[in-house]
Amino acid sequence: MTKEYLKIFDEQYQEIGIATRDEAHHKGYWHEVFHCWLLSQEGETDYLILQIRSAQKKDYPNLLDITAAGHLLADETIEDGVREVEEELGINVSIKQLTSVGMLHYAIETEKMKDREHAHVFLHSGVFHLEQFSLQEEEVAGLVKVKWGDFCQLWAEELDSIPIIERTIIKPLQKGQLKATVTKEQFVPHPPSFYQDVIKMIAPFVVNKGGM
Repeated sequence: MTKEYLKIFDEQYQEIGIATRDEAHHKGYWHEVFHCWLLSQEGETDYLILQIRSAQKKDYPNLLDITAAGHLLADETIEDGVREVEEELGINVSIKQLTSVGMLHYAIETEKMKDREHAHVFLHSGVFHLEQFSLQEEEVAGLVKVKWGDFCQLWAEELDSIPIIERTIIKPLQKGQLKATVTKEQFVPHPPSFYQDVIKMIAPFVVNKGGM
């Protein structure tokens, strides 16, 4: 497998060099990632579309995640990160169609790795039907749609679980692993502040609160 090289940074987002992806995760180097959240604005309700990570993924298989996301390679710009949307979701999107909502700086540390990321966060809003996506099977097991308002209440500790409004699963074995409702434990284990910050960043662009 070809090694992926990433630009590495200090905590203040000052570039300090280049390392392989494995080195960055092993040694805890800060590095850049691209996040794109899809918000489907339908009638009087806005919905957030979440990715189900493939069971083949090395990290956090089967968990709910950002709609499309990935590492920025050492020779890539922030704008180049839009490729993740096309690769993972199978839709053709240009960076001009996305709204930059800011940067997040966060870390997840486990026995296996120290994942410290500077995330460039984008929003893609419109009307999205799950059948329009062609998912990258080795990365994505499926998509689920939840009400934006429910998602906010979940991470505000106002709800213990939220209903899935719609889903598409490309791996049949996943169906038994995802019930009609989801809890925080079924998301990639970012600290709650990560999801709360994402909500603050996206909230100004939400038209219909969807139950809030």
